[in-house]
Amino acid sequence: MKNIDLSLYLVTGEAESDEEFLKIIEEAIIGGVRIVQLREKTADTLDFYKLAVKVKKLTSEYNVPLIINDRLDIALAVDADGVHVGQSDMPCSVARELIGDDKILGVSATTVSEAKKAEDDGADYIGSGAVFPTKTKKDASSITKKDLTDIVNSISIPVVAIGGITVENARELTDTGIKGLSVVSEIMNADNPRETSEKLLNIFNS
Repeated sequence: MKNIDLSLYLVTGEAESDEEFLKIIEEAIIGGVRIVQLREKTADTLDFYKLAVKVKKLTSEYNVPLIINDRLDIALAVDADGVHVGQSDMPCSVARELIGDDKILGVSATTVSEAKKAEDDGADYIGSGAVFPTKTKKDASSITKKDLTDIVNSISIPVVAIGGITVENARELTDTGIKGLSVVSEIMNADNPRETSEKLLNIFNS
């Protein structure tokens, strides 16, 4: 099992410009984000690639792993540290074959059976949610705290919780056995991404 620090996991959202986008990510990393997932649902391939190159340069400077959401081609093109796939994306076993054993592979799972299959197929960690209502992913199915705990207890690879996590509600998840908080809007839309990241990491570590 790879030794990956998932304690505070930033999944990127929208920003006004690339410059602002990179500034938010940098501030979040300084504040305690340990791993970054670049998620671009609407960008065309060239724009996604260009942005990924910039983000990879930044995360490398801080020695923070960069994960690319969905797009194995982009992940391989920029030599990202890994890729994250959902249940309707490329199968986990195929993704593992394409990226090799050294790269990080994350898989979204909302049930014990999905999580077990992902582990069997070579996933390094599971992203599970939405644990709270979220505006970021309109089609996200919600899971209960018990569901989350059951998933954690059913597999040996780490689980991060995602979906609507804020400074106000993060503490509710700290007794589930998860290895990290995966956050989008609370950091991306924060007035002070660094401070918000510090608070979230402190909550998780306490």
